[in-house]
Amino acid sequence: MKVYLSISLVLISLILLIPGVTEPMLTMTGTIEKSQLVNTGKDMLTQDLTEDSRANTRGILDVAASLFGLDTLQGEVEVFRNSRSIIDIITALYQSHNFVVAILVGLFSIVIPTIKLITMLILLLPVAPSIKQRLRTMISVIGKWSMADVFVVAIIVAYMAGNASAGMGDTLKTQSQFEIGFYYFLGYCIFSIASQMMIDMTQTQKSQIITN
Repeated sequence: MKVYLSISLVLISLILLIPGVTEPMLTMTGTIEKSQLVNTGKDMLTQDLTEDSRANTRGILDVAASLFGLDTLQGEVEVFRNSRSIIDIITALYQSHNFVVAILVGLFSIVIPTIKLITMLILLLPVAPSIKQRLRTMISVIGKWSMADVFVVAIIVAYMAGNASAGMGDTLKTQSQFEIGFYYFLGYCIFSIASQMMIDMTQTQKSQIITN
């Protein structure tokens, strides 16, 4: 009975992993105060002028802004919205020539979890004892990287936040929101840990039976 439960947990983990890496994980939005946006526009238009020309041009822009009511604007305007999945992040890192980071993110978030789950699934099937011993060794080695997928999520959050605020200083207000992909990936992590624990319990019980 525990074997079937373990197989079910592994299969659920695999099913959750797929949308966990393909669905949007995080959405970053950036907003700017409308009044701040107007002032930033004025600064950009006068930044390459001489001091005297800058003062004259700034005065003209202030008058124009007053005529069109731009000096009384209130509220915020959304300047960007960016939603990305783990696959999107890997692609973006690769396209920006961050090859090592792209490979590591793909390795720890897709390749290693997939290999681990498939190995665990094969271990639960009726295979030769010699093969099972090799599979246990492989799972033990892979288990040392069991927290790597959590760090991948942290890298993704930091990467998106850094790109969102790059070059904008305090002008841009950024907000982040977890999307469905994050919860799928979280579900994968939980079921993966549960399946590993269940397999360990099953293997321990079998060892005790053989010893007795």
